[in-house]
Amino acid sequence: MATEQKPINSGYGMRTEARDATGGRDLSGKVAIVTGGYSGLGLETTKALAAAGAIVIVPARTPEKAQKALVDIPNVEQAALDLADPASIDVFAGGFLSRTKKLDILINNAAIMASPLMRDARGYEAQFATNHLGHFQLSVRLWPALKAANGARVVALSSIGHRISPPDLDDPNFERTEYNKWIAYGRAKSANALFAIGLDQRGQAHNVRAFAVHPGGIMTDLQRYMPEEEQRAMGWIDENGVVNERFKTPSQGAATSVWCATNAQLDGMGGVYCEDCDIAVAVPGDDKGFSGVRPWATDPALADKLWALSERMTGVRFDAA
Repeated sequence: MATEQKPINSGYGMRTEARDATGGRDLSGKVAIVTGGYSGLGLETTKALAAAGAIVIVPARTPEKAQKALVDIPNVEQAALDLADPASIDVFAGGFLSRTKKLDILINNAAIMASPLMRDARGYEAQFATNHLGHFQLSVRLWPALKAANGARVVALSSIGHRISPPDLDDPNFERTEYNKWIAYGRAKSANALFAIGLDQRGQAHNVRAFAVHPGGIMTDLQRYMPEEEQRAMGWIDENGVVNERFKTPSQGAATSVWCATNAQLDGMGGVYCEDCDIAVAVPGDDKGFSGVRPWATDPALADKLWALSERMTGVRFDAA
């Protein structure tokens, strides 16, 4: 059953901490994967899931950095994965499936933002390839374990940046249009939201539900491609480097991911865009606010078209059986 895109008045909010967003749910015996789960809000997501009893696998492009960040957290394992490298994705997924038969939680958290024009080995634009296509391939490869969990949840990290642009299905790699780093980011984040709809539609019959999440504004390594003067011009920091009060801490930013992945309030639900530990309000496409979800990010028909394009671009086909 489709879930309506409107708040459920969860009782949580933008300042909820990640550890509180589980609603006290015991995750003992559960297995989770958190991409990018070794820095920023990904690390806080890992900590919250592990503290609730889950075994958390953290795939990382830089294993040495991940190992250092995760060394003191119980119930955490680490493995190599480069979301921009299809072969690396297949190796990681194959290794996981050879050891573990079920996957209860998959949080597609890793991302790059506002990068200069970069392309992967296939010639694909890097933000779309890493943020969307890499996670698409990973999720499809891990489908047997998600299906076997009988109640798995998948969380796709989107962003308020989705308001910048819907995905361009005709020119996803900026081959015919001039590259703009923010339009590229907006396209990728809209794609993340649409992926959650597409997977939820395909997963419901197998009790696999998917959610898109806007974590809020958080200062993390995600800003590594942005010089300080640009962050000041956008109002993220002031002239003294003080972060705008509307930003969250990494733990607060991780809370909506944890809520979608674990909280009993969402049992039997899915296919919605969430923020501040609640289902977001649907707003018009020209809304200028910093909250709510725009129409193109919740469009099932566009989600199906993106799914077909993603299968063609990755060469990976989804088989629900």
